[in-house]
Amino acid sequence: MKKTGLLNQPLSAVIAGMGHGDTLVIGDCGLPIPAGVQRIDLALIAGAPGFLQTLQAVLLELQVESAAIASEMPAQSPALYEALLPQLGGVAVEQVTHARFKEMTAKAVAVVRTGECTPYANIILTSGVVF
Repeated sequence: MKKTGLLNQPLSAVIAGMGHGDTLVIGDCGLPIPAGVQRIDLALIAGAPGFLQTLQAVLLELQVESAAIASEMPAQSPALYEALLPQLGGVAVEQVTHARFKEMTAKAVAVVRTGECTPYANIILTSGVVF
């Protein structure tokens, strides 16, 4: 049995298999997941697990080079946006339209579906390297 880190087997396996430049999406419960992209469904009920909690767990294991969010997030969900930035620890965050964000999910290794119900609670994480 694994002692530390992510206990969710599919999520842990996806992160372990990611290379430099691969992307992983963490999304709210309403984000559409394109056909052909692996779905890791963590949603239990509305709000659980939350977006920020899931992001925090992923950031313990994934080296992140950059991130992308919907440009609508700061205006539509300002509290979430303000809580998100410190978690990323200075990682560059690109803002794209929500329509473009959804297009970008088609190239992700996987989409992690949370139980989050806050509008635009979605992020694309680009894998970096540890050396």
